[in-house]
Amino acid sequence: MSNFKGSIEQFIKDKKVLVVGLGSLGGGVATCRWLIKHGAKLTITDLRNEKELKNSLLKLKPYLDKIKLALGRHQKNDFRSHDIIVLNPGVKIINNPYFETAQNENKVIENEMTLFFKFSHRSPIIAVTGTRGKTTVANWVGHFLKTQYPQTVIGGNNPDNPVLSFLDKTSEHTPVVLEISSFQLELLKGKYQAPKIAVITNLFPDHLNRHRDMKDYAKIKANIFHNQTKDDFLILNYDDKWTNFFLSLGPKSQVYFASLHRLAKNKNGVFFEQGGIYFQENKEKYLVLKANNFLNQWGEHNLKNLMFALLAAKLFGLSFNKIKKTIPHLPHLQFRQEIICKTSNKTIINDSNATSPEATIAALKRFSRQKNDKKINNLILIIGGTDKNLRFDGLAQQIKKTVLPQNLVILNGSASKKLIQELIQIKYSNNYFVFESLGECFSYGLTQIKKNKKNIILFSPGAASFEKFQNEFDRGEKFNQAVSFFSNNLSR
Repeated sequence: MSNFKGSIEQFIKDKKVLVVGLGSLGGGVATCRWLIKHGAKLTITDLRNEKELKNSLLKLKPYLDKIKLALGRHQKNDFRSHDIIVLNPGVKIINNPYFETAQNENKVIENEMTLFFKFSHRSPIIAVTGTRGKTTVANWVGHFLKTQYPQTVIGGNNPDNPVLSFLDKTSEHTPVVLEISSFQLELLKGKYQAPKIAVITNLFPDHLNRHRDMKDYAKIKANIFHNQTKDDFLILNYDDKWTNFFLSLGPKSQVYFASLHRLAKNKNGVFFEQGGIYFQENKEKYLVLKANNFLNQWGEHNLKNLMFALLAAKLFGLSFNKIKKTIPHLPHLQFRQEIICKTSNKTIINDSNATSPEATIAALKRFSRQKNDKKINNLILIIGGTDKNLRFDGLAQQIKKTVLPQNLVILNGSASKKLIQELIQIKYSNNYFVFESLGECFSYGLTQIKKNKKNIILFSPGAASFEKFQNEFDRGEKFNQAVSFFSNNLSR
């Protein structure tokens, strides 16, 4: 059914639709509202009960008389008796007996992203995925596009703007910039509309508690360019070891690259050399902008994010001159190396969305050095969370390079235990501290602030959040609350 040619109503109206996983981030609520609007006979099933889903159900209160609820459990008969199954991206597919039941019954199986691409009115789409940087790149591309196309929409893997909350407001004249996770890409294999520009920022080990292995993870990411044609563009990270794998899949689109090193003359894209970002096409190159100040302020990983965003906006039709004028106004994104407090001797950074070791390594590289490339006087790191079957040896090495043992504050969790084992392996001092709550972590971190020195308290978990928090957004809010509470107490 992925090549369905009719209207939304023809596809949904009066059909029995089963939404699997209401969730708590907002995407499930937006999906349910959209389905009801278009005439679905809706059932919601979720392993969580009414109490656990209270906030989401409150948002659906005006529609509950039109919805059947099957909460606290799944029943195979629901997967047999409904016409369309709509999976929340958080629902694991591999080894899921309910998903297998729906497949065996030849049910139409969708998620929010497949529905968007099925009915997106031929909107020109820039789609961004990757392990790290996809949120930043998507928001920066949208920032650039809005200078020429104010109606540009930015959304996707975003609790504030899930795709089905704005689908009906778009048209063929509405540029849409989507951040897309691997979970949202799992079902995007049929004849759906392709993004005009697809970006894969990088690939690091992540979500290996859900995907079979790295190759399976990479194949799912590659769905982003599966339906592209020679009239579309694919932007890849020339420095990433998985780029050759993506190329081996034979993308039909025009391939451009972003690199922190000079590109070979036969490659099109952008690269960084001697303090400047250069654009290269058809073996000709020219300087786009000097970027040393940006590098010092934002760090190397954000320099790469900027290059992806510049290139995507350029391929969409914007001039570099127009783009450059908006760089000083790039948005700082919530919970992504976000500076939430700054005084004469103290900077506090909330990097709650650092859900993998590589994300925290990037943060340590950025904040462990001053503009003169010397170590800062006092870096205090708060780290730890839930494991996703990831490796922590590289992160342990980076901690050893940049964080004094007494300044390492660990929030207890399954990933934290793995990190501690790696620290023991490399003979890192055991003078660090482990606590059970964020409040305790931050309170201790404050005791490590030194007078007459520049201090940074960096909250960068390097792991998932689910043992102690609803999600990384909830974790970020809880950290801000701890900062507010202790800061208020200190000021009394």
